[in-house]
Amino acid sequence: MNTQYWLMKSEPEECSIDDALAAPGATVPWTGVRNYQARNFMRDAMRVGDGVLFYHSSCAEPGIVGLARVASEIKPDPTQFDRASPYFDPKSKPESPRWLLRDVQALKKTRLIGLPELRATPELADMVVLQRGSRLSITPVSEAHWRFITERLLGA
Repeated sequence: MNTQYWLMKSEPEECSIDDALAAPGATVPWTGVRNYQARNFMRDAMRVGDGVLFYHSSCAEPGIVGLARVASEIKPDPTQFDRASPYFDPKSKPESPRWLLRDVQALKKTRLIGLPELRATPELADMVVLQRGSRLSITPVSEAHWRFITERLLGA
């Protein structure tokens, strides 16, 4: 299978790129996804080794802040069963979990490519994250967009 690419949003107060890089193996479980379409991307389309644009959201300067990769197969998100978690879901059962996760391994922190810069770059105009009304925490990224961002904007 060909490598696919994703933009995955995380609120830096919950898990920043620095937190991910400091984690054992620079790997964190991507918990808290509570949208069926984003969950389905993880379940049905993501594969170990896929590229990830690590994106900080719900912060003063949202944007791409790092590069990562999908590091695990799909597994149940334990926060759905934790009554103390803001992601607790009383309708989800251990024998048939509703919410899933994948581990993500941070590879490197990058300069911030903020939302204004993304919007001002004509080559990225049709990125899913830039589409009106797009609020998903996980969105696919085309190979052309991945290459433009990593090679032209980041020089990676």
